[in-house]
Amino acid sequence: MTPTTATDTLVVATGNRGKLEELRALLADLPWRVLGVSEVLAEPPLVVEDGETFADNALKKARAVARATMTLTLADDSGLEVDVLAGRPGVRSGRFAHDHATDAENNAALLAALDVIAHSAGVTAERRGSTEGFPARFRCVLALVDPSVRGDSASTVEGACEGLITRTPRGSGGFGYDPFFVVEGTGKTMAELSNAEKNRVSHRALAFASLRPALAAVLARRAAEVAAQVK
Repeated sequence: MTPTTATDTLVVATGNRGKLEELRALLADLPWRVLGVSEVLAEPPLVVEDGETFADNALKKARAVARATMTLTLADDSGLEVDVLAGRPGVRSGRFAHDHATDAENNAALLAALDVIAHSAGVTAERRGSTEGFPARFRCVLALVDPSVRGDSASTVEGACEGLITRTPRGSGGFGYDPFFVVEGTGKTMAELSNAEKNRVSHRALAFASLRPALAAVLARRAAEVAAQVK
């Protein structure tokens, strides 16, 4: 990465502590001062996440916070897609049970929806899922907005982690649906992975790997601007 100064700050547009800490860990080797939106604004903008896609919501959050802070902003929108539920919870993953649901309430709503499928007459075993679980994936879209650039500077990247939903939670790490999501090829739920393991295979980690070139471009542009001012 191009050397930069302490003035390079990146605001993460989320109130979810788990997401913020994961993104901070992924950004740890980069020369950014990473702040959560609540560390920058006493009253963060209220963003209604009514988009039809993860990209819609991520862009909406990134643009709102970038306008409010006038600082480079990274936003995440992510969730769980279960095949037998036609992709639900999807964009409503954080509010599957109701608009202000806790993780426990969302997990209970997920299991209840799967029980309906599992006990439906005429539903094939394939649709119900194997004895190991229901095929699913975590999907993440990251949006980056630089308010110092004229026009629309927004860029988005996506990552997905395949796996199965199990009815028995395992592990004490992570958040959200992590204890019920068995990561493909590991035999472990997301909640059983160490932080280092999760930051290699998670949907957020895979999306972030695709975001690195955009971050590198921002650093290079800012370094060039500083060099031009020195001249």
